Amino acid sequence: MAEDLNRKRVREGYRKIANEGLCGTASASCCESATPRDKLSKRFGYTRDELNAIPKASNLGLGCGNPVAFASLREGETIIDLGSGAGVDCFLAARKVGERGKVIGIDMTPEMLDSARENARKGDYTNVEFRLGEIEHLPVADNTADVIISNCVINLTINKKQVYEEAFRVLKPGGRIMVSDLVLRKELPSVIREKAHPSSCIKTAILKDKYLKTIEAVGFVDVRILDEREYCSEELLGDPDAKVIVVDRNTNSPELKSLSELDKKSREMAEKVLASTLSISISAIKP
Repeated sequence: MAEDLNRKRVREGYRKIANEGLCGTASASCCESATPRDKLSKRFGYTRDELNAIPKASNLGLGCGNPVAFASLREGETIIDLGSGAGVDCFLAARKVGERGKVIGIDMTPEMLDSARENARKGDYTNVEFRLGEIEHLPVADNTADVIISNCVINLTINKKQVYEEAFRVLKPGGRIMVSDLVLRKELPSVIREKAHPSSCIKTAILKDKYLKTIEAVGFVDVRILDEREYCSEELLGDPDAKVIVVDRNTNSPELKSLSELDKKSREMAEKVLASTLSISISAIKP
């Protein structure tokens, strides 16, 4: 029941982002400076050429890395994106695998799927499809994918082991995962966990070592961290105009607020959270 409730609240939060953005602005990640979302995406590894080559509306600025950049995708491969959102990583992957390849985006929020499908139509992506589904219960047959990618999504689920079991199931033997995700460098106080909204990146994030052991426990081998960086830099944390997503618990509406707009207690809490998080990009192989 806890998983179902968490999933429902996450879906509602992302439904509002899909429909409304964040207070009418470009959607943003858990932390950003007062800059366009493309600049935020570049900080997490996207190049200007990549962002210019895909539908503008597909980049919501909600990731914490660029899994496609590390995945070494090859022409003709089948790719599955867990939590595909408006399609940004699917469209980047589609360019890599070509017409003989295929990209399947999975998302549990119908409004996100509507946006992704419209972006695919406008961009004439004939090798990309989007399916409604939960990453804990993938609507995909066994041994389908050559590569599974995901970008700052698995941290939102309570049952990460089941997500990786599903990834293992749908991968072909020898298939690989390339996941960018948010983890903790140190445990957060329980009061912060309790106050965090379910659609917050840190509500169900876990320690880095535990995250890696979860992947290994499922059966993946050669689990490696290819990139690790602070989720929010000291420069951003010291900037009073840096933005954080604040969710109104009564309306479930996300909005952007600068650190300077928060009261002292909320600001201290936000700074503690942001200083405790890491963005990592992980690869592993199904034997």
